[in-house]
Amino acid sequence: MEFKHEPVMLKECIEALNINPDGIYVDGTLGGAGHSIEILKKLSPNGRLIGIDRDEEALKASQKRLKDFKNVTYVHGNHDNLQEILQDLGIQKVDGILLDLGVSSYQLDEKSRGFSYMSDNILDMRMDTSKGITAREVVNTYSEEQLSDIFWKYGEEKFSRQIAKNICKLRKEKEIVTTKELVEIIEKTIPRAMQKDGHPAKRTFQAIRIEVNNEIEPLYKTIENSIYCLKQHGRLVVITFHSLEDRLVKNAMLDMQGKCTCPKDLPYCICGYKSFGKIINKKPIIATEEEQKRNSRAKSAKVRIFERIDKET
Repeated sequence: MEFKHEPVMLKECIEALNINPDGIYVDGTLGGAGHSIEILKKLSPNGRLIGIDRDEEALKASQKRLKDFKNVTYVHGNHDNLQEILQDLGIQKVDGILLDLGVSSYQLDEKSRGFSYMSDNILDMRMDTSKGITAREVVNTYSEEQLSDIFWKYGEEKFSRQIAKNICKLRKEKEIVTTKELVEIIEKTIPRAMQKDGHPAKRTFQAIRIEVNNEIEPLYKTIENSIYCLKQHGRLVVITFHSLEDRLVKNAMLDMQGKCTCPKDLPYCICGYKSFGKIINKKPIIATEEEQKRNSRAKSAKVRIFERIDKET
C-alpha cells in the first residue's frame, strides 16, 4: 500500500531544526518520509540522515521515496532506543532530531493493521508487526479495571468504566476479534446525546493503540535521551497529537532546561543546577487555520523545540 501522508507543519519543523548542510540529522519516526525528504534537500553530500521507524512497511516505502539520496541510513527500530542506535552506527552526537509522534495516515488506512474505527478489520494496532501484544489481546485479556484505567488515562474517555464493563460482559460470550465488534460496543455504551464530539470510538481506539505500542511510558526518558544525543546548538523538534504526550514532552524539556533555585537577592548562583539547553518556544507551535482545514491530523498537533546548550563545553 502506498504511503499517503501529508507531513504536519512541514515548513515550521524544517525551520525549527535550523539545518547545518554538513550535519547529521535523525528522523525518529520516518513514516512516509515527508519531513525527511525536505531535510535531505537542505543537506550537502557531506550531511547525513538517520531514518528510524518501527514499521518495516514504512521503511520500505521511504526507501523508494528517497532512492535518489545516497546519504540516508535506514534503521528498523524504536526512537526510544536512540542512544543505542547511534552507538551501533558509531555516532556520538547529532545536529538535530525530529520526532513526529502518533500514528501515520498509512497505518490508519491499511486494513490489516486494525488502527481505524472507520472500517471492519482485525484488531492489531501494532506499529511493529514483528513483535508485541496486539489490540485483540488487550481487549480480550485485560481486566475490567485495567481497561477502564487505560481508556481514561490514555484516551480521557468519560465513559471508560461503562465501556470496559460492556467489553468484559460481551467477551464472556465470544472473543472480540474485529474493530467493528469493538466499535459496536462503544456506540451502544455512549449515549447518543454524547456522541456529537467526533466518532464515539476515537478516544478508546487511541487509548488501546497507545497501550499496545507503549507510546507514553518511555516518552519522558526518550526526550531526555534525545537531548543527550545532541551536539552543542543541536535541536530536538517534537510533534505531539494529544495532551498527555504534550505534557510529558513539555515537562521533560523544562527539566532539561533546568532552573536556578537560589534566592533572587543573591548576586550569583550557588544551587549548582544543571542545564542542558533551552526551550526555543515557550508556547507550542500550532498549525495554521489553512493547514488544519486541509489536513485533519494537524488540528491537534503541537510542536515543541529544544536547543542543546552545554555551558561546560
